[in-house]
Amino acid sequence: MIYKICTQDQWQAATEYGRFEGAPVDLKDGYIHFSTSRQVAETAAKHFSGQKDLLLLAVDEAQMGDRLKWEKSRGGDLFPHLYDVLSVDDVVEVMDLKLGPDGVHQFPKLA
Repeated sequence: MIYKICTQDQWQAATEYGRFEGAPVDLKDGYIHFSTSRQVAETAAKHFSGQKDLLLLAVDEAQMGDRLKWEKSRGGDLFPHLYDVLSVDDVVEVMDLKLGPDGVHQFPKLA
């Protein structure tokens, strides 16, 4: 499984159109940024600190085929990047990403 953090508004628009074309940073970079279960908490802390109304999308990476590229990013770690739009049908689960009392996002147990 790979994971995408997005706003509730972004996901609402995606469900209306049947596809998620990406957040502003994705559109700027030319691909949709994903994280592994090991990377996603750090991604949230670095790029979404203190933000409310976020969702965590779980996607089966095997469904992405050759549209998904693993590329070096933060600290030389390999991150999954989708060079295409994401069909809402490819999303296995949508989870609320709540802020804890300490202002840190609370993640469910991830695969």
